[in-house]
Amino acid sequence: MDCTFCRLIRDDAARWVTRGSVVSAFAPLNPLAPGHILVIPTSHWTDIFDTPPEVLAHAMTLVQHLAATMRSELNAGGVNILSASGPSSEQSVPHLHFHVVPRWPDDAFTTWPTQQSRHQIVGDPVAQLAHAMAATHTT
Repeated sequence: MDCTFCRLIRDDAARWVTRGSVVSAFAPLNPLAPGHILVIPTSHWTDIFDTPPEVLAHAMTLVQHLAATMRSELNAGGVNILSASGPSSEQSVPHLHFHVVPRWPDDAFTTWPTQQSRHQIVGDPVAQLAHAMAATHTT
């Protein structure tokens, strides 16, 4: 497999904020905002569906720490945490990643969808999900 993010890790070819054995963070080539950072598992996991829970926990801990650092060091008023998983999600690189984008009141852009999905589900999707979660949830 020729994964862009795995190649960055292997070749040490990114502008790293932090590198760890489980998760790492680096600046994207085309940031949405000053200080925009990507958080990735250091090992290859394609998306949220195949990533082990313990790796996701490490990633979220780093996302949270990075967000707090953006607030204190960059004076960000908030952050957007963006991720896409799976072929229908517009995932651009098939390696799990979380964009952590600092935000300010005057940044003049939006990362929130401006329209709703046209996809229809028969029945009540919230009830379906609640029923399935109750049947399979183990925590």
